[in-house]
Amino acid sequence: MHLVCAIDRDGMQRMDMSGQTTEAKNLSTPDETERLKGLLADTNVNTDTFLATDYLNHFNEIVMLLEMIPDMPDILEEAQEWCPKSYQQHFRDSGLSDSDLTIEAYENAPAAFREPFDETVERMNQVVIRGIETIAAAVDSPRPEELAAAAATASRLLQRLVDVASAIIHGNTPQLEQGEIDELLS
Repeated sequence: MHLVCAIDRDGMQRMDMSGQTTEAKNLSTPDETERLKGLLADTNVNTDTFLATDYLNHFNEIVMLLEMIPDMPDILEEAQEWCPKSYQQHFRDSGLSDSDLTIEAYENAPAAFREPFDETVERMNQVVIRGIETIAAAVDSPRPEELAAAAATASRLLQRLVDVASAIIHGNTPQLEQGEIDELLS
């Protein structure tokens, strides 16, 4: 399941779940793997995981917005405009010269890295949506500490997941377990 943005009949942007997924392809031969590794040598794509940290900029932007909301509540509107983007869409939209190669690498990333990476991205998208909903509810609270707590919780959990995704990109496979997520959200 992936989160997507859509415009509802009131013209409001909404985020929801769709059943669209992509699976990691396996390169057909060791020669193909070596060919791709050679092409990646002078890029910012990790030659072992076939993943790039540039994708995490999409999430770093929303982390910064969430952190600013307690001091500048109008930023909530900007945060609500944020939409999940697939890895491929992020690089298609980026204008980077090696976007096609970066996408090809991702689509051929070893499952040992791609699967935990995709799972972590899915969790990040869910944290953003749930966090924004919680923050929006707290904006009208007469107690400003509720807004500060909601924003801090969402940004802290999202940053923790960004760190997990970064570790995966760099060849480690740590995971944030559901219990840890639940603990951070409580």
